[in-house]
Amino acid sequence: MSQRQQKLEPIDVSPYGVVAGVDEVGIGPLAGDVVACAVILDPNTPINGLRDSKRLSDKARERLAESICAHALSWSLGSASVAEVDSLNVLVASHLAMQRAVAALSVVPDTVLVDGNKTPDFGLPTQAIVKGDQRVAAISAASIVAKVTRDRQLVELAARFPGYGFEQHKGYPTKFHLQALAELGPCAVHRRSFAPVQRAFAAGGGE
Repeated sequence: MSQRQQKLEPIDVSPYGVVAGVDEVGIGPLAGDVVACAVILDPNTPINGLRDSKRLSDKARERLAESICAHALSWSLGSASVAEVDSLNVLVASHLAMQRAVAALSVVPDTVLVDGNKTPDFGLPTQAIVKGDQRVAAISAASIVAKVTRDRQLVELAARFPGYGFEQHKGYPTKFHLQALAELGPCAVHRRSFAPVQRAFAAGGGE
């Protein structure tokens, strides 16, 4: 079995006390906000099926997101706008979104566990966990709620800015999206700091 195929073992989070799992979505897209979520699960109410949101179908994500929001001890969202992505850079903006999500929790966690290898300052004990969305249930839950939330936002943007296919690709640079950028030019929710959008502006299109 290759390293890529190996199943990652879950991490025992009991030594961390009350844990908030944090994850974000929206680093790679050319349009829309970065959305982060923080979740504190109830250890007395386990939720079956939690895993990396990218490994779930849309229907499964929707079902799990509803269960997470209904049964978690606390959950909250934070976002960084397109303007913040462009002015700060997307990594800094993603950390800002995470900070806003943790700050909005109704329960103060003992430890914040973040998916990835970098963390912002939450003013709380914090640890980055590589592939945490596959190894820590609270991070999996955060990834699911963040993904469902952002996907819904992009469906709404599709209605406001027709022709770009936001409801399909959720802002990611698919072939269809790049073709639409070339033909229609960027719209108000495209990230001006991203190279494909800059090229479309240079070609003379967009708002």
